[in-house]
Amino acid sequence: MTADERVREWELPWPLDLRATVGLHRRGAGDPAFVYARDGSVWRAVHTPDGPGTVTIAVRAGVVVGRAWGPGADWLLDQMPAFLGAHDDPDALVPRDPVVAELVRRAEGLRLSRTDRVWEALVPAILEQKVVGAEAFRAWRYLVRRFGSPAPGPVPETMRVPPSKDDWVRIPSWEWHRSGIEPVRMRTIRGATTIDVERHARKLTVLRGVGQWTEAETLSRALGDPDVVNVGDYHIPKLVGLTLIGEAVDDAGMLELLEPYAGQRQRIIRLVARRGVRPERRGPRMTVRDYRDF
Repeated sequence: MTADERVREWELPWPLDLRATVGLHRRGAGDPAFVYARDGSVWRAVHTPDGPGTVTIAVRAGVVVGRAWGPGADWLLDQMPAFLGAHDDPDALVPRDPVVAELVRRAEGLRLSRTDRVWEALVPAILEQKVVGAEAFRAWRYLVRRFGSPAPGPVPETMRVPPSKDDWVRIPSWEWHRSGIEPVRMRTIRGATTIDVERHARKLTVLRGVGQWTEAETLSRALGDPDVVNVGDYHIPKLVGLTLIGEAVDDAGMLELLEPYAGQRQRIIRLVARRGVRPERRGPRMTVRDYRDF
């Protein structure tokens, strides 16, 4: 143990699939702020209310061991159970048909994680608006590596703490261009600094450029909201339809299918994303645009 290292052990009161639970916080394979280690642990760099911090979490024989460094170390360890789904209630979902019952059975250990950091969920959600994941992840990697701070502790190589809210505002326009982000998403992120999103997380759609999809993406990660629906997503309605009734549907059809599970609709989406039916791949993948060439 190093001098500034903090350690917390927590005995799990229920089964936990670590990667299934926390994996939605990872923004692509090269995310500088979230790393899967070879030993099965996860590493996460965060700008906490107390400052930057790094936490690594491992599960061994039903016991969670968390180690953290930096000014935000204590906050991260205090928040660790919530990050692993301690505030979640999977039993609140009562299957109404055999398909959902089978999804629940096959996804044992999946819980809804929460980070309690709205800003750090909102920014990448805005970056991911109306683009393929590879494009958004590329921009996230560039901006975090360029403007984030070195992650505290003996971290895996290249890990960085994402920029603070104030630092996002200071990023020059030409650096946004180099990241591949066009002015619309840049202005949306800058405009989001006009309210305290940590206190007003349920009012994100008052921000210019933030719609229902972006709000759902943010609240599902930051607050572990079990009911928000990712209306406007390119893939999710198809997956929900194919899994629940055997045919692709649009947003309206998805909402109709999820209506019997009001209060637990995001949980159904997560179960479908984890264990649902995948559509047959036909034709080329969606094009990854590159605004850096414009």
